[in-house]
Amino acid sequence: MANKRDYYEVLGVPKNASEDEIKKAYRKLAMKYHPDRNQGDAAKAAEEKFKEAKEAYEMLSDSGKRAAYDQYGHAGVDPNLRGGMGGAEGFGGFAEAFGDIFGDMFGGQRGGARGGRQVYRGSDLSYAMEITLEEAANGKDAQIRIPSWDNCETCHGSGAKPGTSPKTCGTCNGSGVVQMRQGFFSVQQTCPHCRGTGKIITEPCVTCHGQGKVKRQKTLEVKIPAGIDDGMRIRSTGNGEPGTNGGPPGDLYIEIRTKKHEIFARDGDDLHCEVPVSFITAALGGEIEVPTLAGKAAIDIPEGTQAGKQFRLRGKGIKGLRASYPGDLYCHIVVETPVKLTEYQRKLLRDLEESLKKGGAKHSPSTESWTERLKRSFFS
Repeated sequence: MANKRDYYEVLGVPKNASEDEIKKAYRKLAMKYHPDRNQGDAAKAAEEKFKEAKEAYEMLSDSGKRAAYDQYGHAGVDPNLRGGMGGAEGFGGFAEAFGDIFGDMFGGQRGGARGGRQVYRGSDLSYAMEITLEEAANGKDAQIRIPSWDNCETCHGSGAKPGTSPKTCGTCNGSGVVQMRQGFFSVQQTCPHCRGTGKIITEPCVTCHGQGKVKRQKTLEVKIPAGIDDGMRIRSTGNGEPGTNGGPPGDLYIEIRTKKHEIFARDGDDLHCEVPVSFITAALGGEIEVPTLAGKAAIDIPEGTQAGKQFRLRGKGIKGLRASYPGDLYCHIVVETPVKLTEYQRKLLRDLEESLKKGGAKHSPSTESWTERLKRSFFS
């Protein structure tokens, strides 16, 4: 068995070749290497080629043997390994156990009755929903449209053209599974021809193309909980893709995307915003209004407030999904420099600057501190 060439290579056909292509390839080789057409020194080599082509055709022209060969190569069809396909006595329970284990690990298949069709859970779906910061903070009820599947009205869910019916799969005899044996090991796998349905549709329905179902759109009510954050997901159980062979449907995951807000930036349950303040108010102090998600609030600006000063408003942030209390709002002061000044205003500012210089460093503590650090670093 170790010296055998690949059957597809022997016949010179690809692995997805049709039955007709395999038959034509074999006939061509059979005529070329038939013993009656090869005499003398070439007779022995031609006979070996003829036998090789005959064996390859016998295996690939049989749907069951071909499926076994595609799965396990020569080992899957070697009679010395006790029959390749088909259950062997005394190993049925072991094979089914292996089939369930491998199915759960790799295929998502769920068992059923012994030898019955394999059922599969449907795939999960993902839906991106964009909401505002206010909606994330307060929650909302929303409607979304998602793809859904309904039974085809033309074939009534059979997948076959009206007037015809699916045929029992000849590979698995309608069980939906095949058992592959190699030595002492027997593994149960989904039938590669009918894909676990146990049926072959020779004339598919033109409406659903043999699926037995058609895609629709359905409206789903979704409740967005208050406090949800960007990137979080909401699971809607059973609203994913339908299962196969009666398997359960998958789930729908709604992924939240929060729109960028014009004023606030969210950091967990806290909010941050920049508040522009005139340099007069920053110098003299005063009360200003700042926005919150619930309306407006007032904060006192102390005399001599510098740019970058941060004010904290407790409880004016967002109450997260798992939080007991809402977060805070942090207001970052931005001192605004006046622009488009008149000559008179310019003169007033120059006069003010002269007056401040005469007062010494007490009017500009930050400048004085920076100058001292500069001297120590570069001029010491």
